[in-house]
Amino acid sequence: MSDATSSVAAITEKSQLISYFESGNKPKDQWRIGTEHEKFAFCDESFKSLKYDGTKSIKAILEGLADRFGWMPVYEAGNIIALMDNGASVTLEPGGQLELSGAPLETLHDTCREVHSHLHQVKEITEPLGIHMLGMGFNPKWGKEGVNWMPKGRYRIMRDYMPKRGKLGVDMMTLSCTVQVNLDFSSEADMIHKFRTSLALQPLATALFANSPFREGKPNGYLSYRSHLWTDTDPDRCGMLSFVFEEGMGFERYVDYMLDVPMYFVYRDGKYIDVSGESFRDFMQGKLKALPGELPTIKDWDDHITTAFPEVRMKKFLEMRGADGGPWKSLCALPAFWVGLLYDQSALDAAWDLVKDWSDDERQLLRSEVPAKGLSATIRGTKLQEIAREIVEIARGGLENRGRIDGQGQDETHFLNTLSEIAESGITPAEEKLEAYYSRWGEKVDPAFVEYAY
Repeated sequence: MSDATSSVAAITEKSQLISYFESGNKPKDQWRIGTEHEKFAFCDESFKSLKYDGTKSIKAILEGLADRFGWMPVYEAGNIIALMDNGASVTLEPGGQLELSGAPLETLHDTCREVHSHLHQVKEITEPLGIHMLGMGFNPKWGKEGVNWMPKGRYRIMRDYMPKRGKLGVDMMTLSCTVQVNLDFSSEADMIHKFRTSLALQPLATALFANSPFREGKPNGYLSYRSHLWTDTDPDRCGMLSFVFEEGMGFERYVDYMLDVPMYFVYRDGKYIDVSGESFRDFMQGKLKALPGELPTIKDWDDHITTAFPEVRMKKFLEMRGADGGPWKSLCALPAFWVGLLYDQSALDAAWDLVKDWSDDERQLLRSEVPAKGLSATIRGTKLQEIAREIVEIARGGLENRGRIDGQGQDETHFLNTLSEIAESGITPAEEKLEAYYSRWGEKVDPAFVEYAY
């Protein structure tokens, strides 16, 4: 065992992993909202993705944010690869997508201020360089051949392993963007209630936020191509997790699931060690081929659970993972939607009542139809748009009940207005862009980089 881990308690029992998730339980007054969003950085004159290094580069953005706004840089093998500041971080996705992982905040007003501040800071750095950011779920113009990989060791391991398990994993890594929110639970029972409700409704969120209709400059046949990517990435670590709805669901059952997910890597002494395909169970017995005799720490488990990509993922909180990246208003609407549904008991109960008798086959069918059909998908003969109208209003009621008021006397419900409009019209952001593509854009996607740039 290396010096870096010898003084840290080894993980040898499943009970230690169960305790890890149990430690996420928080009383309601400590529940917070953590919003994450990714966006594409591109050169103004060519719309091409940025390289890591150079005058117009990802590195220049990170260094600019650190120098001008006091973010603390994080390095890997001498390369700046992230920034940290007061519980928030700026990180890099494999193809140079820039991600803000927001601090845990109390209200949606706080979240939207954080998003606005971040985008303002980024703009201060990028505009003089001739760089802008695009919020969409999939790069509308460029294929993976034109993407520049970021210098992070874990991504090299994932890039090599993913094609062994699916055809679209590398596209997912390099060409997609999402917005998600991380939310707390108070107990195992509360976690189960929230997990089941949010997982059943994740396809509905995918439809409301569908915003990836183009691939390499042409319509791709989907409204959320990003969501479609996950269906052919890796069946071991993606999907709707049928077991969540089964008797016996709890922290231990999720531990069992994660123990069945093959590993990618172990981080030791500043380096990522490729253990792709090996078992965390074997790791707990010191049987990894690359690290014989070495036992995992809780940090290894923390790393491992980030390598599963289901529609809802559990850490010490629940991550809502179904939505495409989008414009500023959607970056506030996504957390508003889920906070309204999950942080008010009456709203949570009402939402669960709508979905509790859906069968596993029905949930899977809806998940498979939504990427192409959006709000026109159906379940039990009912158009998803009709359910969306009802669910958005339930979320609105949940936010009203929260009663979190800002300095202008507004509660949090106005952050849902954009979703109410989509649910009412049935027209997703993707369909809005497709209409523009066939009319005023002259069957070109270049205008998207101008009209929808941050």
